[in-house]
Amino acid sequence: MTHRQKVINIRELKTSCNDCSLAEICLPHGLNTAELSELDDLILHKPRIEQGDILFRTGDTMHHLYAVRSGAFKAVLSSNEGAEQITGFYLSGELMGLDGFGDDVHQCTTIALETSTVCAIDIDELEKLSARTDGLRRQLRHLIGNEINHDHRSLLSLGQLKGEERLAAFLLSISQRLQKRGFSPHEFNLPMARHDLANYLGLAVETLSRMFSRMVDANIIETNRRHIRLLDTKTLCELAQCDCPHHSTHHA
Repeated sequence: MTHRQKVINIRELKTSCNDCSLAEICLPHGLNTAELSELDDLILHKPRIEQGDILFRTGDTMHHLYAVRSGAFKAVLSSNEGAEQITGFYLSGELMGLDGFGDDVHQCTTIALETSTVCAIDIDELEKLSARTDGLRRQLRHLIGNEINHDHRSLLSLGQLKGEERLAAFLLSISQRLQKRGFSPHEFNLPMARHDLANYLGLAVETLSRMFSRMVDANIIETNRRHIRLLDTKTLCELAQCDCPHHSTHHA
């Protein structure tokens, strides 16, 4: 019998701290038991954040890093004229607030896409702990480096790829991020509304809808509202102009 990986609804991903299934991709990775206990003492579990609530705004002083425990968030930049551009999405197990490390001020506004929970880590105490904890210091450098690399890839995708290619790259990014958590890379629910995804990809909502329809007609994906099933990841990789050796055409 073929083992089927669990199909995950992103909003159902939940994490704790000492016993965390996502520790390998979050801040605790690389810490020994004593170091993890010290980190755990710094963490505050904030009350749940409702859809549309703002976690922090552009210009706010950076006081905490935030790890997503459940739910999802979007990062938004606003122009002087009030136009908004979504610059990224955060899923469970991912850190938010790294944008404030440069000058201790957040560069974007972060908003809950759905009812969510986060762990808040006091940045001053975190810096003190990292100064005496090699594992934590290495992990912080690793996470900041990953954030920079992700930003570079996103800029390349949005600047060089055509619309359908950008959509393919985005679906593969979500797929790969979920696979790191041990969930199916082939089937998932997107936490963002279609208009948010269109904004992020730099497309009109109607254009994005047509692209989804073309991918469905070509048997590359299946969709049911926000539910996505990847049928032909090889073609998605070709569209996204990337190498995805761990992906292949998926059969039910």
